[in-house]
Amino acid sequence: MAKKVLGVSFGRKMSNCDIMVKQALMECEKAGCETAFIRADDLEVENCTGCIACTIGTMTGRGRGYCIKHDDFDILDECVMQSDAVILACPTYETSVTGRFKTICDRIGPSHDITFRKAAYEEGRAAGKPESELPDARSFKKRTAVLISVGGAMTENWIALTLPMMFEFTFPLAIDVIDSVEYYGAMAHESVLGYPEMMERMSKVGQHIMESLNAETEEERVRWRGEEEGVCPLCHTRILQVSHDAKTVDCVVCGSHGDLSVEDGKIKVHFTEGELNRSRLRWGGKAEHSEEIKTRAQPSGTIKNLKALKAPYAAFDRPPFEVDRDSYGNCKERYGELDGKTGEQ
Repeated sequence: MAKKVLGVSFGRKMSNCDIMVKQALMECEKAGCETAFIRADDLEVENCTGCIACTIGTMTGRGRGYCIKHDDFDILDECVMQSDAVILACPTYETSVTGRFKTICDRIGPSHDITFRKAAYEEGRAAGKPESELPDARSFKKRTAVLISVGGAMTENWIALTLPMMFEFTFPLAIDVIDSVEYYGAMAHESVLGYPEMMERMSKVGQHIMESLNAETEEERVRWRGEEEGVCPLCHTRILQVSHDAKTVDCVVCGSHGDLSVEDGKIKVHFTEGELNRSRLRWGGKAEHSEEIKTRAQPSGTIKNLKALKAPYAAFDRPPFEVDRDSYGNCKERYGELDGKTGEQ
């Protein structure tokens, strides 16, 4: 059976992200894969409301770990479940990912966390439940991913947060990122099609996906194929958060904790295997986090007089500021004469 590769673009129609993902997918098709392409902005996906029904349902065995909302997210979810590899491309908005990217990651979120789903699946099987009542078994498939960030700015630090944020898509299902590309300075070309070196890099992305999918060992499957090693040995990114002790650091992306030093004038970080195992990219770190949620999150009813405590805040209700009629903001330009409070004519 042919391997399936999903490409998801979070950019504008037929702009750089679309073209770059499709170039990589074409390479996969040449190697015999079945491919699918989704433009995220073509989907109607509502925001996550933080109701935690997905997590509670999974933890209590009363649900399959899916969001109670059913919209176009279901289309994306089904494609991810079928996929063996995912290629994601996202433009940079205000130094980071787009709002749609974050919305979709929030909807994937804890509902798809394999530590929750695996425990619920095994408990359900032991209890004799049918597959139709259990978390989707396809959740546990090993998948490969490549992340591509795109930014117009000629200075790299203007897109510095995009690629690290893109890992959010991969965390819950433990998708292994084996390559990443940061394309900045895109404004220097009318289209990426006028930048043959980057298009060749996209062909390499497709080839790297195929190398991973055809690997005969787990070590070869997850081998890093990116052009830059980064600082972190797990996610290969470069963003570090200095700890409060001013001596140690955490990888912002995967949470690995290490000791910082300067050797021969270069910054070095030493990560112990024990700390690497607590990374959110590894089962140990994921299990630790899910156990925190299971054992530390307080259930409803813990605070007996909570309704009374909330009353002053429920009563605190203020309208938006009145429109400044002496300025030329959006409201005045759009609506003309306004009632001064709601922005309606």
